[in-house]
Amino acid sequence: MPTGKSLGLLALADVQPYQEKPDEEYMNDEQMNHFRLILKAWRNQLRQEVDRTVHHMQDEAANFPDPVDRAAQEEEFSLELRARDRERKLIKKIEKTLKRIEEDDFGFCDSCGIEIGIRRLEARPTADMCIDCKTMAEIKEKQLQG
Repeated sequence: MPTGKSLGLLALADVQPYQEKPDEEYMNDEQMNHFRLILKAWRNQLRQEVDRTVHHMQDEAANFPDPVDRAAQEEEFSLELRARDRERKLIKKIEKTLKRIEEDDFGFCDSCGIEIGIRRLEARPTADMCIDCKTMAEIKEKQLQG
C-alpha cells in the first residue's frame, strides 16, 4: 500500500499507483515512463519552490532600522536558504535518477543487484538500494557513529 509521501508524489505527477500485470517484465518501458513522470513532476515542483524563494527574498528584502526586525528577517531568510539548499541537492539526485532511467540502469539495488521494487520506488523514487541493503547500511552507519 502506498505511503502518504508516495501518494503525494503520485498526485503531483497526476498518476495512479502502478498496477503490475501478471508476468510483466520488471522495469519495462511502461514502468520507466511511470517513474520518469513522477521524477520530472517532483523536480519541477522543487524548481518552482526555488523560484518562489528567490522572488520572495527580492520582494521582502528590506533594510530594517530596528535590529530586532532585521535579525528576524535574516533568520527567516537563513531558514529558507537552508531548505532550498536541501532541495537543490534533491534536484541533483532526481536528475541523476532520470539519467539512470535513460541509461536503463534504474530500479535495481546498487549493492546486491536485486529489484528495488515498484512500491519502494513510488515511495522514494531516488532509491538506489533495496530495503535490506539500505537497512544494513544504516545499521553500519549507526555503529560507526556510536
